[in-house]
Amino acid sequence: MSPSSQRASMVPISRTIRAYFAPVNREQESAAIFDPARHGAFDLDAPPAPWLDLGCIDAFERRSLEDADVLRTGSPSVPSLPYRRACGVHIECDFRNWGKLQMALACGSQHINVLASDSNSDIDPLGGTPLSGLAILPGSTQSEIVLGAGAVNSFQPGDLIAVDLDYQQQVGYVGNPIAGAYVRDPADVRRDPDFIRRITFNVGRVALRTATSLVLAQPLIGGTPAAGASAQKVIAFADREGGSFLQEWSALFIFQEDAGGRICLYYPRLVTSPPPGQVAGSYRESRIEIAMPISAIALHASFIALPRTDTLDGESILCYRSYFPAPQAAVY
Repeated sequence: MSPSSQRASMVPISRTIRAYFAPVNREQESAAIFDPARHGAFDLDAPPAPWLDLGCIDAFERRSLEDADVLRTGSPSVPSLPYRRACGVHIECDFRNWGKLQMALACGSQHINVLASDSNSDIDPLGGTPLSGLAILPGSTQSEIVLGAGAVNSFQPGDLIAVDLDYQQQVGYVGNPIAGAYVRDPADVRRDPDFIRRITFNVGRVALRTATSLVLAQPLIGGTPAAGASAQKVIAFADREGGSFLQEWSALFIFQEDAGGRICLYYPRLVTSPPPGQVAGSYRESRIEIAMPISAIALHASFIALPRTDTLDGESILCYRSYFPAPQAAVY
């Protein structure tokens, strides 16, 4: 191969940025790991666990909040040693797809499953008193929910369901196994046994119904339901501006290669946050014109990166950038 063709392969060309997110263990503040040695060349449409495909994004922007300076010594004072006084990264993007996780990341606070209620229920912005949950039976998996004969008739193909435990007055992070809220005082939760199913990420769509079970179109992202879990029908997703809970996830942004190599930006911990210096403004919808007056509606999201202590040398790291050169490309 000629030197010129090797040089051409060094130019990454991409039409699309793909976003992948994975839950952080909130109790231990333990991030999901992207290992470029194992995961670098994965199929973008079938990411390895625990990464979840959130589709294509637009208006991706990352901005350094670093504040660097130099130590000055001597007389007259001369620069002698550079150092970082502050470090940080702010990220913004527009999610083209609307889904439960995309909405949660864009709103920043608890994301609510609006549970089905009967016609006599009180009217509430997040849905009134729900219909009772149905117990999940042994043998259930993350793709098939066993309810037993008769109970499955409460659901139809196409329905959304939330699968999780009853709320039993516990405090701290709740949601199994992905935290969807933080409870400081059980009195704050309105004695609601369905509270965890209201905020759980363990949600799926029914693809088909057997005599005793519901087969889901996608596996539950929280895995196999915990013993004692119940299922309830979900009518819609809702979120609120305000509140004290902040979403925290690991993120991976990949510049999908049309030519040249693949670029991966891995953020171990992203927490939802408005742009620095702004009280509000990140929680909004963006309009992407298709042909006037028709526009696609995108979800605008804004994040601040939190550090991970790298086991290699103890450094506090905000972002890892990996580059996978194209075959036969020059090294430098």
